[in-house]
Amino acid sequence: MKHKYNGDSGHKNKLVHEKSPYLLQHAENPVDWYPWGQEAFDRAKKEDKPVFLSIGYSTCHWCHVMAHESFEDQEIATMMNDAFISVKVDREERPDIDDVYMSVCQAMTGSGGWPLTIIMTSEGKPFFAATYIPKETRFGLTGMRELIPHIEELWRTKRGEVDTYVGEFLSALRESSLRPPSGDIPASTIQFAYEDLAYIFDEVHGGFGSAPKFPTPHNLLFLLRYWKRTRTGKPLKMVERTLQAMRLGGIYDHIGFGFHRYSTDDKWLVPHFEKMLYDQALLALGYVEAYQATENTEYSRTADEIFTFVLREMTSHEGGFYTALDADSEGEEGKFYLWSQDEIESVLTEEDTELACKVFNIRMGGNFTDEGTRKRIGKNILHMERTVPEIASELRIPTEPLRDRIESIRQQLYECRETRVHPRRDDKILTDWNGLMIASLAKGARVLDKPAYAEAAGRAVDFILETMRDDEEMLLHRYREKEAAVPALLDDYALLIWGLLELYETTFEVRYLESALDFLEHSLRHFWDAKDGGFFSTADYAESLILRRKESYDGALPSGNSAMMMNLVFLGHLVGRPTYLDVASRIGRVFSKAVDLSPATHTHLLSALDLALGPSYETVICGDSRAGETRQMIAVLNKRYLPHNVIIFRPAEQENHDINAIAPFTKHKKCIDGRPTAYVCQNHSCRTPTTDIDEMFWMLGGEGPQ
Repeated sequence: MKHKYNGDSGHKNKLVHEKSPYLLQHAENPVDWYPWGQEAFDRAKKEDKPVFLSIGYSTCHWCHVMAHESFEDQEIATMMNDAFISVKVDREERPDIDDVYMSVCQAMTGSGGWPLTIIMTSEGKPFFAATYIPKETRFGLTGMRELIPHIEELWRTKRGEVDTYVGEFLSALRESSLRPPSGDIPASTIQFAYEDLAYIFDEVHGGFGSAPKFPTPHNLLFLLRYWKRTRTGKPLKMVERTLQAMRLGGIYDHIGFGFHRYSTDDKWLVPHFEKMLYDQALLALGYVEAYQATENTEYSRTADEIFTFVLREMTSHEGGFYTALDADSEGEEGKFYLWSQDEIESVLTEEDTELACKVFNIRMGGNFTDEGTRKRIGKNILHMERTVPEIASELRIPTEPLRDRIESIRQQLYECRETRVHPRRDDKILTDWNGLMIASLAKGARVLDKPAYAEAAGRAVDFILETMRDDEEMLLHRYREKEAAVPALLDDYALLIWGLLELYETTFEVRYLESALDFLEHSLRHFWDAKDGGFFSTADYAESLILRRKESYDGALPSGNSAMMMNLVFLGHLVGRPTYLDVASRIGRVFSKAVDLSPATHTHLLSALDLALGPSYETVICGDSRAGETRQMIAVLNKRYLPHNVIIFRPAEQENHDINAIAPFTKHKKCIDGRPTAYVCQNHSCRTPTTDIDEMFWMLGGEGPQ
């Protein structure tokens, strides 16, 4: 029987009861969408139909395009309803499902992306994979109108061949996912990763490779550590060129702050306009660490601006951080962010317009090309080709007055832009991405001396610990509209632990360290592969999918295994538990072949290896927490770029402080003559304690304080 859509605007499918903004975007499609769940698969089995699985996310531009072309089209929807049981998944809400079927797409087609399209049996076994599919066939890309009848014919007449293919494919995929442990990752792999990055580094524009260019901040964090280890200049130059070029480019929002997701060109000029929470978190970390390494205040200023954006536009009243801002507004990508010269002139004085056009490279013809027509539309992506000091030198005026004028211009343009229709905000709260933002704010607070950032990070932690746990105190992955759901994945535990550790080092509140240890122990019980080593992406109590994967590759975010290896090494030193270092070593062994094949795609894991190889230090500061002299010793330690050092604080005014039980080696550390005292230890072998800051830094590698 044919399923008909009557065109009634009040039509709702089964997504209407979901919390995901992405699923709700499709709740009025004429496609008879189901959320992922048993109901959909039972119906597919009963009606003997394949399942059409579509995976995307709310701020995905090409997901919107496919929706407008096909899923909102009555004819295509009717064809889909006749041929399939259709299931929608938000990749950010269910990254476990996305991870499994993205690996399927990559194995079948050699590439992947979103929207992700999988056609599979009622048991979830795939036999077709693609990404974006147009409505009509064009340029050799089969369209939905032609694909659907082809799949129907295949399903009806060649079922035996489909079943055979599915069985053989899944068997090969499972075999390829097995990772028997190998030897330790050689220290030389760190150098190989650097050489790979140096080979693809863009000397002119910064970044790695050609268009499209993604920020991949964990590559920059790795290069900073390599610079620190080798004392050679080029890694730092690569980091600085990239950070400077991105900050000047159109990938940065010069009016409202924050970074767009990636650049479609190699110059960082034309962005893909969505803004993701994880990019803000990781890029802010990159700018903060670069500021530590160089003392260049342009980096600290950029980090402050990123944090300003996040706290203003991506922070919920409960304290958690929202997921993303859409690329589109009013149906057009980037419309919210683009400016014509006439619009600039209508807001600013003639004098300020002249300066704005010079600073932000605004011209009457525009520099933005419409994606559909491939024509200039008279709109400009604001970007800078010179820094403010360089412009000041060119204009022969002092830098700070010029900076003040530019800030006044920015404020006026910002207030004007606020009257526009804003891009949609994906207001779900994800534990893993929040963990990254907590880590970034916590480090920013202590390096930039901004206590408000630590307060924001603390509110987010409290929100997660109080709201995003189930009745058995296990973490949940997603929160929206007063509902926390979806059992947490490895990334949730790993990245939240990262955030908790950074927040401990900023505030020295032991409760954050205790929570980090609790979550680590839970992860070892329920995610760890006791046979071969490494962490599975899903817990042993999670929903069973066609594969249970272990991932080491650092993509847009560091992988769960990379982050967990870093956590284990860090905690092994911080609390003095060699067993954590043993587990970290096993992670290295299980992924050593993958790392050897592609070192530059494992930079966060190699940063963890860098910390493990050392020389690494544990610095115990003993002092009265209320004393200015104690705070000064900690402050100068925080400002220094010391990636191989962990800091533990023992308050002198509390003899039986909780840190004694967690890190017993700190118990007998005392202040000398009542003054704040540093115990610098290497692998828990401590040197003579000192009250002298210069001597403390000498013990940490022979350099004085900055």
